[in-house]
Amino acid sequence: MTASPEPGSLPRARQGAEPQRLLTTLLGDYWFWRQEHIPSAALVRLLEEFGITEVSARAALRRLTSRGLLTSSRNGRTTAYGLPPRANDVIVAHMRRLLTFGAVTPSWDGEWTVVMFSVPEEQRETRRALRDGLRLLHFGMIFDAVWVSPHDRTDDVVELARRVGVRGVAVFRARKVADDDLEPVLDRAFDLDTLRERYERFIDTHRPVAERLATAAPSPGEALRLRTAIMTDWRVFPTLDPGLPAELLPDGWPRDEARRLCVRIYDSLGKPAERRFREILAAFDPELARLAAHHTFAQVSALESPATRRHTSFDETTDRDRLDVLDRSTGSRRHGG
Repeated sequence: MTASPEPGSLPRARQGAEPQRLLTTLLGDYWFWRQEHIPSAALVRLLEEFGITEVSARAALRRLTSRGLLTSSRNGRTTAYGLPPRANDVIVAHMRRLLTFGAVTPSWDGEWTVVMFSVPEEQRETRRALRDGLRLLHFGMIFDAVWVSPHDRTDDVVELARRVGVRGVAVFRARKVADDDLEPVLDRAFDLDTLRERYERFIDTHRPVAERLATAAPSPGEALRLRTAIMTDWRVFPTLDPGLPAELLPDGWPRDEARRLCVRIYDSLGKPAERRFREILAAFDPELARLAAHHTFAQVSALESPATRRHTSFDETTDRDRLDVLDRSTGSRRHGG
């Protein structure tokens, strides 16, 4: 039976790719670094907490497995799912990036990384791969084949060009902008107005939750739903936000407020949310339930960054997810020339 929403709790999403995002958020929050597989029935029951039907939940499990984000195993008639082997370094890197994002606003050395390229028309797929890679590196497009970033991304672009097989790429660092007028560059390359609206919507959605939690402790079930909701919403920002230096941000930039709100809700609800996760899992496997654990922003931020590693198929799948987020936000078409 699907749980009923509690008064004042956030509405539960039911459609599209939402079950996949919810499930990956839940596993990242309470099954971080675990290799053990969880019975599919337990994962279906977890998603029931968010109003997801069994049909949608099982479809999400199959889809995540086909994309390589989960692996499956069988023990008799029981199917179970877990994180792929050897994906730990990638997962640690992604979690650390997610929970450290916005903690510090970088300063600017006044230089831009400028990328110019020429890819023949018959190599449209290669050109698209290069453009997608630049988007994931948070470059902004000035013209079709001229992209800029206020960060030193020279080595990243060289590696990207090598990986997608493009030789006609020029990367250089530049300081001077004509008439010292940065506004046309920022307006053309980075859609800060839309991003500001996204942050403000996040704040408007979750601030009432923080105010309510200051006066009333939630049940474990509500804690799980609220904590998962805010992390599911927060996880898009490291993809959408180019992380511009302080000198280039407009006054009253709302990222700091949004991050403080996320940390406050996410960290304060960790223990009761973990309790509910354990309760649900214990109904199917009490031994597994004891392995569940939550973490805080500070704990993940303190993890050591994984050493330099090769780009894996797991990275490629998560890169496609990030590109989908960018496309949904901007309405752009990745498949264009």
